[in-house]
Amino acid sequence: MTKFFNKVINGDSLGILKKIPDKTFDLIFADPPYNLQIGEKLKRPDDSKVNGVNDKWDQFNNFKHYDDFSKAWLKECKRILKDNGSIWVIGTYHNIFRIGFHIQNLNYWLLNDIIWRKNNPMPNFKGTRFTNAHETLIWASKNKKSKYTFNYQSLKCFNDDLQMRSDWTFPICNGKERLKKNGKKVHSTQKPESLLHRIILASTNKGDLILDPFLGTGTTAVVAKKLGRKYFGIEKDSKYFKAASERINSTKIIEDDYLDIVQNTKTKPRVPFGSLIEMGIIKPGTLLFDQNKRFNAKIMIDGSLKYHKTEGSIHKVAAKILGTESCNGWTYWHYQSGSNLKPIDELRNKLRSHT
Repeated sequence: MTKFFNKVINGDSLGILKKIPDKTFDLIFADPPYNLQIGEKLKRPDDSKVNGVNDKWDQFNNFKHYDDFSKAWLKECKRILKDNGSIWVIGTYHNIFRIGFHIQNLNYWLLNDIIWRKNNPMPNFKGTRFTNAHETLIWASKNKKSKYTFNYQSLKCFNDDLQMRSDWTFPICNGKERLKKNGKKVHSTQKPESLLHRIILASTNKGDLILDPFLGTGTTAVVAKKLGRKYFGIEKDSKYFKAASERINSTKIIEDDYLDIVQNTKTKPRVPFGSLIEMGIIKPGTLLFDQNKRFNAKIMIDGSLKYHKTEGSIHKVAAKILGTESCNGWTYWHYQSGSNLKPIDELRNKLRSHT
């Protein structure tokens, strides 16, 4: 398995995918050809040429040709994805609906579609359509029963304590990040690192193995390396492969001390406060305090708290004291441990570690 760690290969994606053992990867990010079906050359109002996507790798004979290609690589990706792994696929209106159709037919389980809204999109120069200002990502687990990774708490912290929404705003890749040679873009659809940062943060953990079967200029591998994940990439075009390899080699990993993320409480087993009493971890009659020891409440035999004339759960009593509709009693209440006050959440974590 280690032969897939932190490597990129120059070759045909489908051929290489077929040689990979089952259940190898924790995450797959795929940026396949979009089949844009561009006909005549695009020009700006001043008659200058628009450098759109007209590369040979994005050209297919017809929809059946593209569908056969899509089904083939998606089928292999499902085989080599771990049971609890997930896949992200990005596309535009040209291909994303066809891709989604095949994903569902292959019994992946759809989790979300994400809109990447570009705050600096290319204008519609002809004025015949709306400006195409977004791309769509499909996020899916291997199957309905997959216990896929979703770092909810990290994303919420990342987003100033608000739930992360399914519409993301990033600029298209530009400036120093855009790879160029002789003043021209190396790759016509290079994705911004910010987009991959969020995807990898959301759906992997440190040390996980990520596959990009259409590596391009290496954005997935670069961000994976920075974030302490392992990567494996495949790229058919030798020019892109060379650019990706040079870019990856010059990338430095973020120091290990800074790679930890907020623990995801959504995936932890639920532990009622009463369980601490049943297991003898904390006893009825014990006093609990707020952090500043201004208030205290006594634990009753049924796990309720008693504070003056108020009785109820650790959450209800804390909310009553604060005058709020709700409060997380696990972080509000503390118990005396020697000369120190410690949050009762520490006791819950101890119980979790033994179950």
